[in-house]
Amino acid sequence: MTAIPARLDLPARRRRHARLIAALTTAVCACASAAQALYQPVADAPPGQEAVVVDPLPLVYLSGTAGPLLEAAQVEDEARWPAAVEREREQARRTSAARVALARAQEIVEEPGVAWPVPLPTAEQAAVIDLAGVGDEVAELWRGDPARAAALVRELASCGEYTADEVLDAALGAAIGAGLLALAEASGTSDPSMMAEQCLQATPYLVLAVALASADLG
Repeated sequence: MTAIPARLDLPARRRRHARLIAALTTAVCACASAAQALYQPVADAPPGQEAVVVDPLPLVYLSGTAGPLLEAAQVEDEARWPAAVEREREQARRTSAARVALARAQEIVEEPGVAWPVPLPTAEQAAVIDLAGVGDEVAELWRGDPARAAALVRELASCGEYTADEVLDAALGAAIGAGLLALAEASGTSDPSMMAEQCLQATPYLVLAVALASADLG
């Protein structure tokens, strides 16, 4: 009888997110190319030339296609690792239930009769918000101190309300969102130099996303 590897359905994160990592790398390269299309004509122009024609189309195209490119890569990764995806979903159901239970417990101890101008989130909504919040926190901390960020992920996972991969995925989503937002802002800028500069500002977030997609703390 042939032994089945215990982690056959549990690839490392860099394998689990391989298509996404490749797509993020493509987007980073595209950012450089789009900025180059804006900077190079100015660099090549004679010193006395005031009006310089640049090409903003690569940036506009990138801004419109980067999001769908990354989403498609994530779908492809899920299709490649169905067993791992199912395990992630099962873990997410357990951790979400733990966060919902905590939110409901907090509702019980809150002072009754307080009037709020807008309805408070339900326990289920609060569980989703909490995960997004820790993802934002980890993504921001990872930019400056990956070791501290990794320690925070392990600490969060130890409480049973999150898994390490769940927190890393939330941080990954936050980094991608920030990168796409930077591209959208760049494409809406009229000044070519500012357009190129803001385009390049998207790359640290995309590189951060690669690091978060590759990080394996298990």
